[in-house]
Amino acid sequence: MKGELEKLLATSEPPALGPGPRPGVQTVSALQRELGKAFARSNFSAERQQLILALILLWHDHLDASHEIAQGIDNPDGAFIHGIMHRREPDYGNAKYWFRRVQQHGAFHQIATRVSELCDAATAKRLVRNGDWDAFTFIDCCQEADKDDAIVKQLRQVQRIETEALLDWFCQQGQIK
Repeated sequence: MKGELEKLLATSEPPALGPGPRPGVQTVSALQRELGKAFARSNFSAERQQLILALILLWHDHLDASHEIAQGIDNPDGAFIHGIMHRREPDYGNAKYWFRRVQQHGAFHQIATRVSELCDAATAKRLVRNGDWDAFTFIDCCQEADKDDAIVKQLRQVQRIETEALLDWFCQQGQIK
């Protein structure tokens, strides 16, 4: 199941830090069809299905559709997606509001570990503090990146790590017991 979902993140490039759009993304209806088939073979709760849909829509630059779903899920998982959406909008202050509601998310450890392993030392040191993912500093970095292509490229990879870790979290936590 997780492999089917990960295939939907297999775009030629990760999303821009901003709203997009970029070439190679799927339409909302195509994504809903693919996810509908996958969810029919899963035992994810209805809420977990909505979270995964919102995350995949966000990956494919459908910010409004993702936002509509995320704002209806009043828990740290929904706030996480909501925060990413506002960061990409870009509405950095609102993104920070939503990440304050996330608090210390279960996916943060995996994000911190992967950023520490895959990014250059300076980026990892800035984004991972005492082994913890710093979502607020990532928002600041996205805001400051502006037009520096090397920094933007690296931050887009961090955004990929964030999305993949959140999808992993949803898959691990989302099974109906």
